[in-house]
Amino acid sequence: MHASPVAPSMSAEQSGPLPSEQRVVNDFSIQVGTVNGSGSQTANNVLMRSIFQMGVPVSGKNLFPSNIAGLPTWFTIRASKQGYIGRKKEIDFLVAMNPETAREDVMSLAPGTAAVYDAPLNLNELRDDIHFYPVPFDKLVAPVCPEAKLRKLVRNMIYDGVVAHLLGIDLEEMRKALYKQFGEKKKKAAELNWGAVLAGRDYAEKNLVKTDPYWVEPMDKTAGKLILDGNTAAALGCLFAGVTVLTWYPITPSSSLAEALISYLGRFRHDEETKKATYAVVQAEDELASIGMAIGAGWAGARSMTCTSGPGVSLMSEFIGLAYFAEIPVVVVDVQRVGPSTGLPTRTMQGDILNNALLSHGDTHHPVLFPSSPEECFTMAQEAFDLAEQFQTPVFMNMDLDLGMNNWMSEAFPYPEKPLVRGKVLDAEALRQLGGFARYKDVDGDGIPYRTLPGTNHAAAAYFTRGTGHNEKAGYSEREDDWIHNMDRLNRKFENMRTQVPAPDVHYMEGARVGLVCCGTSRYAVRESRDQLSRERGMNPSWLRLRAYPFSKELEEFIDRHERVYVVDQNRDAQLLMLMRMEMTPERIGKLRSVRYYGGLPLDARTVTDEIVRQEGL
Repeated sequence: MHASPVAPSMSAEQSGPLPSEQRVVNDFSIQVGTVNGSGSQTANNVLMRSIFQMGVPVSGKNLFPSNIAGLPTWFTIRASKQGYIGRKKEIDFLVAMNPETAREDVMSLAPGTAAVYDAPLNLNELRDDIHFYPVPFDKLVAPVCPEAKLRKLVRNMIYDGVVAHLLGIDLEEMRKALYKQFGEKKKKAAELNWGAVLAGRDYAEKNLVKTDPYWVEPMDKTAGKLILDGNTAAALGCLFAGVTVLTWYPITPSSSLAEALISYLGRFRHDEETKKATYAVVQAEDELASIGMAIGAGWAGARSMTCTSGPGVSLMSEFIGLAYFAEIPVVVVDVQRVGPSTGLPTRTMQGDILNNALLSHGDTHHPVLFPSSPEECFTMAQEAFDLAEQFQTPVFMNMDLDLGMNNWMSEAFPYPEKPLVRGKVLDAEALRQLGGFARYKDVDGDGIPYRTLPGTNHAAAAYFTRGTGHNEKAGYSEREDDWIHNMDRLNRKFENMRTQVPAPDVHYMEGARVGLVCCGTSRYAVRESRDQLSRERGMNPSWLRLRAYPFSKELEEFIDRHERVYVVDQNRDAQLLMLMRMEMTPERIGKLRSVRYYGGLPLDARTVTDEIVRQEGL
């Protein structure tokens, strides 16, 4: 027997299903509050993918603690018919499964929000302006899962069934998503969890009266698109870039990038005849060792890389300076997190922009790429290796935790068409024609010298690689003119990069007096904020997304066309703005304004909009 249908805690005028014209369709956020280590990730991914398979643009963000298990974790799914996939500041639909945080989660909600909760928590007693849906999860999971040890994992799938019924999610799409999540080898586990989904759906259908306005309806906005995290996409990009050496030391949030790449290398990088591996992976004893090994491999001619986060980059400083001055190609993927010190390793930030651009001591400038999507993680990884070898220098690819570890809807990846760019490498035949070479001589006027690789069969191929002062022939020198000549050439090489790194993504609006500048995942908040400012305040700002440092002329042109330019940073000290100020004239600097967020959550549009409105005095 089922109990009588439960009506949520709302006034009599609000009870019962809303008429269709009052529905909020495909435009809301769901937050699931659970306990770290409870197995909720599977249920959350299935819920998100179900909505995606119905053709609705979605994104998923996991906010989890840095301990192994036991502390609160939240997963937020955003559905947006407009295609907004950045974090939404407001929560519209809560699933409260964690007794430790459920009451606080409910009290933080805006009036009119929906809340599914574990019935014994009695959350409906807290407020009368929330659409409450109590569900007895323990009672429902017991008959579905006889094995008590598994129930804490399976009970999460109960809320998938409940939410599917309340939001109108196609149950067949949820079934497909669930079986995709478990894969062919875990059909029994999938069947067990599917039973929990059906139990949740059946309970909701027979016992809950829907009064909230949120619904999912089929769309056609996701055809041909993917859902995946940036670390996986970057690993694929490195594979297609031809990487042969990966050296790394585990650190959140970059470890999953290395793990994904190791998996791909193991599948695809073997000699067809001997079946032996054609790659090398070394898990080093620390980050200093990992970058040293990667630089050594780059010197030997391998396409080499390491991946890390801010604390790891700090340890790599001197070796990065060696690679800059000795002119050795290497790629460093930095998945940024909150610092300083060990900081908040499971929170996101763009706090290494200035550090990576100028890393090491003395006068150094490094190219930095800023991907903003899984697709760009894939394509820019390939560009990073080409740039490193073309310019014989360390190249950073600055991701962040939000991009690297969270789920994003992405365009399908383009299959690489261009050949690898190996740069100015002289083989034995070229040396025989030239009669020799000077390792650090600028022959072509672009600041880039020629190099040879170890093992080249010619007497003139050898040179001594050193991090101390050297002349054009790589000979040791402390002469003033040799040092100045070499440093000027390195700077000339860097200036030449401005036309070779990925160009900015620019969107001019007719008559715009205000411009917005951002990089990386700030893109999503800025794009939505631009629409909010236009809709709510009558502004029509242009926006530019920087895709790389050194900056190109497009940035200066953008600043010149506007009266004020707001630079959006996900760090306390406005690092992107600081880097821009280093290169701008006083007239341009005077136009720049700062919008900053550094709380560790993914940046949301409302935060950007409110700050611009405040500074504009609107």
